[in-house]
Amino acid sequence: MKLAIGSDHGGFELKKAIMETLKDEIEWLDCGTYSLDSCDYPDFAFKTALKVKNKECDYGIVICKSGIGMSIAANKVKGIRCALVTNETNAILSKQHNNSNMLAFGANDVDLNHAISIIKAWLNTTFLAGRHENRVKKITDFENQ
Repeated sequence: MKLAIGSDHGGFELKKAIMETLKDEIEWLDCGTYSLDSCDYPDFAFKTALKVKNKECDYGIVICKSGIGMSIAANKVKGIRCALVTNETNAILSKQHNNSNMLAFGANDVDLNHAISIIKAWLNTTFLAGRHENRVKKITDFENQ
């Protein structure tokens, strides 16, 4: 499984730690940023989301201080369903009900161990389809207008 991951300067340390911790389980495509220097989060949210949209990666993760800006920017990319989550339950529900293909984290809200637990729970969850499929289709249809 290959995941794209991106952050701004506020999420840089958590991004590096996640990649290092899960390096034996996940193939990572690091979409930047590559330092603590101040930068603009949309640049890295878009770059990461495009890797998922274009099927270069199976899923994506974006991180900033709150996760809000990253999730908003990622969701502007057609075909992306990025969920800002702070716990395993919401990560699981985002996949089961919304077929999320990206997660956003706030580095101020989620520490490394919790992020790892959330990622593993999310990756081990499948979309339930059924009644949820029609709802996701409505989102996709609206997006395609």
